[in-house]
Amino acid sequence: MRIAHFSDLHYGSRTLAEADLCFGAAIDRAASLGVDAAVISGDATDHALDLHAPAARRLVEQVRRLADHCPVLLLQGTYSHEPPGTLGIFRALGGRHPIHVAEGIGQAVLTRGRGWQRSPDWRFEVLPSDAVALFSCLPTVNRAELAAAVGAVDAAEAVGEHLERLLAGWAPTHRLARGRALPTIGVSHGTVFGCVSEHGVPMAGFDHEFTTGALFAAEAQAFMLGHIHRHQAWSRQGDRGEQLIAYPGSIGRFHYGEEGEKGFLVWEVGADDARCTLEATPARRTVDIVFEGRPDLDQLRDAIARQDVTGASVRVRWTVADEDRGAVDREAIQRMLAGAAEAKLEGRIVPVVRTRAAGISQLPHLEDKLRAWAKVAEVRPEPLLACMAALDHAQPEVIAARLIGSATDSTSSTCHALQEPLSELV
Repeated sequence: MRIAHFSDLHYGSRTLAEADLCFGAAIDRAASLGVDAAVISGDATDHALDLHAPAARRLVEQVRRLADHCPVLLLQGTYSHEPPGTLGIFRALGGRHPIHVAEGIGQAVLTRGRGWQRSPDWRFEVLPSDAVALFSCLPTVNRAELAAAVGAVDAAEAVGEHLERLLAGWAPTHRLARGRALPTIGVSHGTVFGCVSEHGVPMAGFDHEFTTGALFAAEAQAFMLGHIHRHQAWSRQGDRGEQLIAYPGSIGRFHYGEEGEKGFLVWEVGADDARCTLEATPARRTVDIVFEGRPDLDQLRDAIARQDVTGASVRVRWTVADEDRGAVDREAIQRMLAGAAEAKLEGRIVPVVRTRAAGISQLPHLEDKLRAWAKVAEVRPEPLLACMAALDHAQPEVIAARLIGSATDSTSSTCHALQEPLSELV
């Protein structure tokens, strides 16, 4: 059986252009390859959407177009991206083929008439006679509910143990299907221990939903996953035949710094084997140019020439001290990136940190405060004390004349240079 596997479409107000371009191209490609069914393994939306929103309308139109070609299975994804109930609207779409929405744990078979039949419980005890493929669906686990039930400290361990038992509990049904020469497919949304994120970071920790061992123990030939935005796969050959676990990654490139190609998977799944191929989508190209200090325009020009930013989404980042924030020529940078599809400028400002002496406000005299501050700041207090003496004893007209005029005596110059520290202390 040939199955198109899409994931992490992330339709939303900010992501609409990228998501729709890539998903539309993927549907066209899947149709040209003559797939028998399609799976969307979670996070079809980026956030809660109103039905009248352009992103919601386009997603519905595209899924309907996909359902005109083949049966579609839609899995519930992460609740923050895809709030519960979001997918219900797809049950009402009137495509040529039905859409099965998997919002809870359970199994479904694709029938000879290209329809869906779901299990009465979390699994089939007896497979329908007209089944042509078995799909076992495990949507996002509600960690909040589990944490409330077993305690936050034990929630991660409880999730892992619960899912291991569930996956192992599907194995007898998968063996039954394999005995009837039916393809067996698992579909889920979550994190596999040891997988790599789209930014190249290994996902290792105690709160991930699966291990590859637990997924293989379900004895499905193919396990189609969503949630991680980078394509990766694990395979095992044994007495159950060839088993394969894979993420297609996100349909498009939604963040800067994402590594790897973007696309969807075309699976070939049999009763005892599975393989998949990544089909690329026209995802946007992103370029990151980073400066540790103020952007150097000559270096920026060289980076642009090396990476060919024409048509790409470019982000320039820099870090400068607070007093240099106005020295960055943003307009010049924008002009240099005129050929880019998008130019995003991100400056990080490091605030000036002034060290203060503990208890300085409790000292009785201004001279004492000044000496305490000078000790912490590691400067000589004498010039400042001289300035204070001048302020105390000189006439205002004399001080003003010295500041305005071209007097060159060192005391006056020192007073002028140290006006800001004095004003701080006062």
